[in-house]
Amino acid sequence: MKTTGAELTSYPQPGDNKVEKVHYDIPKSPRRESITSPSMGTGGGSTTGRVWINKTQYFDGVPPEVWNFYLGGYQVCQKWLKDRKDRVLEYDDLTHYQNIVAALAETIELMKQIDEIISESGGFSIH
Repeated sequence: MKTTGAELTSYPQPGDNKVEKVHYDIPKSPRRESITSPSMGTGGGSTTGRVWINKTQYFDGVPPEVWNFYLGGYQVCQKWLKDRKDRVLEYDDLTHYQNIVAALAETIELMKQIDEIISESGGFSIH
C-alpha cells in the first residue's frame, strides 16, 4: 500500500465526495474500450471501468478483475465504499481507495504468476 494508486485510477470530477450509491460500470464508448490497465500485465489488458460513488463522481480506470476480486467472502472495492455510505470522503480516503485498487491489481498479477509457475512445474506435489 506504499505505492501510489493514482497511476492506475483517477478521480476526475469535483464535487462533495459523498458516498451515496456505489456501482461499477464499463464505459461503452470506443475510446474507452481500447484503454487497458498497465499494471494487469497481460499485454492486451482488460477494459477498465468506473466505480461511481454518487450521481456525478467516480473512480476511473478500475479493471473488472479488481472490482470483482473477493477476499474473505467480500468484494473488497465495493465493501470499502459501502462501509462509508453517507460519509464525505476526504483526500486521504480518496488516495487510500486508489491505493487499494492498485494493491489488488498487483495481487491479482502475482496470483497469476504463481499459478503459472505451479502449472509449469506440474502442479502441487502431495507427499
